[in-house]
Amino acid sequence: MWDLSRLLRPKSIAVVGGGVWCRSVIEQCEKIGFQGPLWPVHTTADYVVGHATFRSVEDLPSAPDATFIGVNRHATVDIVKTLSQCGGGGAVCFASGFLEAQAEANDGAELQSLLIEGAGDMPIIGPNCYGVINYLDGAALWPDQHGGVKVESGVALITQSSNMAINISMQQRGLPLAYMVTVGNQAQIGFSEIGRALLRDERVTALGLHIEGIGDIPAFEALAGEARKLGKGIVAIKIGLSEQAQAATISHTASLAGSDAGARAVLQRLGIARVDGLPELLETLKLLHVCGPLSGNRVASMSCSGGEASLMADTGVSRDIVFPDLKEVQKIGLRYALGPMVALANPLDYHTYIWGDAAGMGAAFSAMMQGELDIGCLIVDFPRSDLCSQEAWNCVLEAAEITTQNATLPLALVASLPENMPEDIARRLMAINVIPLCGLSESLTAIEAASFIGQSLSNHPEPILQGQLPINPVLIDEAEAKDRLSAFGLAVPKHKTARARDEVLSACSDIGFPAVLKARGLAHKSESDAVKLGLISLEDVDRAAKKMNVEDFLLEEMVTDGICELLIGVTRDRALGFVLTIAAGGVLTELLNDQCSLILPVDQDAVLQSLDHLKTAPLLKGYRGKPRADYPSIIKAVMALQAYVLDHAHEVEEIEINPLIVTPDRAIAADALIRQGDADVRGSD
Repeated sequence: MWDLSRLLRPKSIAVVGGGVWCRSVIEQCEKIGFQGPLWPVHTTADYVVGHATFRSVEDLPSAPDATFIGVNRHATVDIVKTLSQCGGGGAVCFASGFLEAQAEANDGAELQSLLIEGAGDMPIIGPNCYGVINYLDGAALWPDQHGGVKVESGVALITQSSNMAINISMQQRGLPLAYMVTVGNQAQIGFSEIGRALLRDERVTALGLHIEGIGDIPAFEALAGEARKLGKGIVAIKIGLSEQAQAATISHTASLAGSDAGARAVLQRLGIARVDGLPELLETLKLLHVCGPLSGNRVASMSCSGGEASLMADTGVSRDIVFPDLKEVQKIGLRYALGPMVALANPLDYHTYIWGDAAGMGAAFSAMMQGELDIGCLIVDFPRSDLCSQEAWNCVLEAAEITTQNATLPLALVASLPENMPEDIARRLMAINVIPLCGLSESLTAIEAASFIGQSLSNHPEPILQGQLPINPVLIDEAEAKDRLSAFGLAVPKHKTARARDEVLSACSDIGFPAVLKARGLAHKSESDAVKLGLISLEDVDRAAKKMNVEDFLLEEMVTDGICELLIGVTRDRALGFVLTIAAGGVLTELLNDQCSLILPVDQDAVLQSLDHLKTAPLLKGYRGKPRADYPSIIKAVMALQAYVLDHAHEVEEIEINPLIVTPDRAIAADALIRQGDADVRGSD
């Protein structure tokens, strides 16, 4: 484990580079009030921003805690080595042209190896990154403008994009930033190790991540474990959903970005909330900063407009959000505060009868917050201060403060439009422990994410299954695949292989009718017209065999009492592990796109939850009087696939059962695919 304390919380900072970089880093440190010595290292200038310069790192008064290195890539390697030898606390490497540029500069990989070797035990961040801003202690190893200010506590953010970090620092949502860290191509230290160090700072309330590629799964699991132990939430944006984003990631970070399904499954397993955009990321972090993870998803909504109440309810439909019916204790308190003219419901339109009466508003809001809830939301949009007066809205702030004094659960003030939550008001609200949220959609996404984090804190998932890449994977014949999987508990139809039509006809007496005839050696038989269903006589079988015009056949019993068809499969994600997919199956699998993904290993409860999340779940449960599926048999089939993968983790690339025909009393694999190679014994030494 790297000691990052001096680098992240330095008491002395050195800046090595040309005049523009020296000047900019020193200016950024002074902007946020760094109190320690600043030592510019410059070969010609005598002073930089009023600070006397040193000609080389060796001339510094003592080993610096942190150094910003803003010189070319070859000189960076030499300076890192010198700093390490003299006892430096760590460095930010600004230069590019290392492994991330291997396609353009063929010596990039070699230079990166030299950089890591020269650093030794001294931690470095980068290369190819802007660096670190510590807003808690006023330390900025940062060569450009930023929009943050010094704070006493706040959230930490790590991103693999320096430009995104600049943009985030310019936010005007009232979110207090404690740290901003860009990691570049993570030559030595990954974002997971940095994240653990940031979470350990008691002044950090939550962690936000912008992830291009996860990379080191055990380190990522350790980061999630650290957050659980400390009771702090992590929320992430994981890019790579589009083909364009995946291509950009590979060329930009010199790391392999795993599939979106795999990444989503990893984050879900580890209790890290995933959001899709920066506004949702910042609002979730703001909620976590003020009140921490939520214990659940039950929301009380209050507004003085029926339109806002309806919009709130509609916005929650597509999210894991619940607006519980009012309890009697809430109704009594609301009726006392609001009188008889207001229809009581959740979401609540409390009208404007009591507007301006801060005490009355506080009583109404306090009554609404007495139910079995996890958070209250008060929808308030503030007027723009350049054209209007905000004075009439002071009653809302006073009522919110009364409510927080009376309630035991958190209160958020939600502006339906983000621009209608001014930053100065957001800061006033946080000072009285009220969460200022911007935008209805972003706010409910934040609540959903904070609820997911809170409910995941008690989970302690098993380590994610990893395996070495196999050598020369090949497709295994369906019949053999079924035989292999049946040995691990998968139910398969009665079947026989045959190398000629005569053998096929002889096999009919063992298999019986109706039967299915398949040509062997094809992965997708239905697309090649190489499978014939519903054969009820020897003549049917003979005609089907003649039309296939092949020599190798597979004859099987036909399952006729199916309720529905599922796909269950496991694919090796080379960046993340083994991704289990449970989906609607059959020939329309891709068209239906009804699926859930999990990362191995899984338990039976997780499989059951995934089945319940499918759109086709009503079919499994007995749709419109139809029989109910045999859930234990489905779960047994999934666990059989997992058992096979666990036993062949260094050889298997892919397994697919499609369809798994589900009946009232069994779940049987009608087709099976395995792609598998040999274990690389060199990788296990």
